[in-house]
Amino acid sequence: MRTTTTIRAQGGGAGRALALALPASMLLLALGVDHAFAAAAEVDELPHPEGAGWWRWPLALFVVCFFLGVIAVPAGVGGGVLFVPLVSGFFPFHLDFVRGAGLLVALSSALAAGPSLLRGGLASMRLALPLALIASLSSMAGALLGLALPASVVRIALGATILGIVAVMLKAGKTEIPDVKASDRLGALLGMHGVFVDAASGKEVHWRTHRTPQGLALFLFIGVLAGMFGLGAGWANVPALNIVMGAPLKVAAGSSSFILSLVDSSAAWVYLNSGAVLAVIAAPSIVGMMLGAKIGARLLTVLRASLIRKLVIAMLLFAGGRALLVGLGIGA
Repeated sequence: MRTTTTIRAQGGGAGRALALALPASMLLLALGVDHAFAAAAEVDELPHPEGAGWWRWPLALFVVCFFLGVIAVPAGVGGGVLFVPLVSGFFPFHLDFVRGAGLLVALSSALAAGPSLLRGGLASMRLALPLALIASLSSMAGALLGLALPASVVRIALGATILGIVAVMLKAGKTEIPDVKASDRLGALLGMHGVFVDAASGKEVHWRTHRTPQGLALFLFIGVLAGMFGLGAGWANVPALNIVMGAPLKVAAGSSSFILSLVDSSAAWVYLNSGAVLAVIAAPSIVGMMLGAKIGARLLTVLRASLIRKLVIAMLLFAGGRALLVGLGIGA
C-alpha cells in the first residue's frame, strides 16, 4: 500500500554530500539515492521503495521544474519564486528541503547568466557589491530564522509573502532609463554610476543612482526573505534597483543576477550545514530548471511576455493561497 512522506532533516550528512557531488548530480541520483534517504529522511509517508520506486519523485520534479524554467524567463521572474510555493504545496517533501533546493535553483540560474552580463556591461560590480553584502548577511539570518520556526508558521508567512509578490508584480511599473538628476552622497561615494551600450539603439547610456540609504535598507529586508523562504530575490531586486534607486532596467536586471549569486550562496550554506538539502530533490530540480530556462530564453522572442506573466501571477496566487491554507491546517 502506498503512503505519502513528510521528510524531516536529521543531520548534515546529505547536505555535505551535495556540496561535493553536485557536479555529478545525475550519477548521485542513480547510485546514492538510497543512502541519501536513509541518512536524512524518515520514511513514514513516502512511497515505499518496493512500491512505486524512489525515482518517480525526482522524475516528477525534473518535469515540473523544466516547465517552470520555460515560463520563468519570458515572465521575467526567477525560478526560485515559482519553485518553492509550488513544490512545497504539491510534493510530499518537508518545507526545509524545498527551501534549501529553491536557493540552489536560484543560485544556479544566476551563476549561469552572470559572466555574460558582466562582459556585456549590464551588471555593475560597484552597484551590486554593497547591496549584495548587506543582503548576504541578512539572508543568513533569515535562513537561521526559517529553520528555527515551526513549519506551519513558515508556511503561513510564505503564503502571505507570495501574495505580496503578486501585488508587487501587478502594481510595480518599470522605467527603461529613469531620469536621475544627481547621485546622493552615499551613492557617489560608493561609485554607483556607469556607462553601458544599449544594443537596441547602439548608443552609450550614462547612468547614476539615488536614494542609496533607502536601497540599502530595502535590500536588508530582501535578504531576510530570500534566506527564510528560499525564494531567491530576483522578483524584488529588479524593482528595488530600477524604481527605488533609479538604475536603468537592463542594468538592474543584470546586477540582480550578480546579487543573487552572492545572497543565495550565503543562505544556501546555512541549509547545507543544517542537513536541509537532499541531492535527490535539488539535483533534478536544478537540471530541469536550467534546461527549461534555455528553451524559455529562445521562446522569449516568439511568446507574448504579457500572457506568460499573467499565467505566472495566476500560479502564484494559487500556490500562495494553498500555502496559507496548509499552514493554517485547512488544506491537506
